[in-house]
Amino acid sequence: MTQFTLGINLGFATNRWPEPEVWARLVANDLGLRSVQLVADLLNPFWPDDVLERQIERVLEATQRYGLTIHSLMTSTYTRVNHLLYPHPELRQAWLDWFHRFIDIGARLGVEAVGSHFGILSMTDQADDAARRERLDKGVLSWQALTRHAADAGLRYLFYETMSIPRELGHTIDEARQLWSWVNEDAAVPLMLCLDVGHAPHPAERDPYLWLRELGGISRLVHLQQTEAGHSRHWPFTPEYNATGIIDPRRVLADLAGTGAKEIWLGFEIAHRERFEVEPLVLPELVESVRYWREALPKDGPWQPEVIA
Repeated sequence: MTQFTLGINLGFATNRWPEPEVWARLVANDLGLRSVQLVADLLNPFWPDDVLERQIERVLEATQRYGLTIHSLMTSTYTRVNHLLYPHPELRQAWLDWFHRFIDIGARLGVEAVGSHFGILSMTDQADDAARRERLDKGVLSWQALTRHAADAGLRYLFYETMSIPRELGHTIDEARQLWSWVNEDAAVPLMLCLDVGHAPHPAERDPYLWLRELGGISRLVHLQQTEAGHSRHWPFTPEYNATGIIDPRRVLADLAGTGAKEIWLGFEIAHRERFEVEPLVLPELVESVRYWREALPKDGPWQPEVIA
């Protein structure tokens, strides 16, 4: 029986509520959630040591005060760059060092996992077969090195998110599985997948439920958004968007449970544009989204479809 935890990716708070004591209060009191995915935009390893240390202290104090668990760390909007597949070797090394530090931060915060996208190829490297293969080979070695650091730090696993275009990688089911397999041939802790119900990009694989059924068994995280077929809208789960959206909570839960996965963290990744009319809607629509999903998953833990039905 699959254990599900409903949480939220903190990308929504990045420049709206960057104060840990504020986002922690909103998540716990307004949304009624107890698990978060902290993003690098709110706690960046590139910051000076003293700045980083003070922010870690704030995060620990706030999450303890409001009874939150930090499930995982992940890169986000401002840190969504080439990373381990950067064209220049000195920048690949800089990002490898960055991830080592990110893992250390995660260990301080008691997370179970740290992750990102696998890496992003430049347009130049994507167009050159030899360069692309070299980048991927070195990317696999880098992820394997990170699994060893994660093991030393006490993390359970690392993860990468399947993405939406070929040079961002994991854009087909077979490619996502192959990258997972390559790294795990020599991994000290498992590399798992993070799926997104809006990331079903290939024209032959546009059904998000196909991705859940095929890859849910090697995943530990799924990002939630309401969306249209063939798009990644990152809409909230409100009546307006649910009327045209294709993501149904009970179907998501059933398909994931059908893979035999032991545990899945479900995290809202809802994006609101910075517009005058939209800003007041952010928190109410997040609240509504949680309420909608709690109809299908009333509480965290084992999900029993016969009880829900």
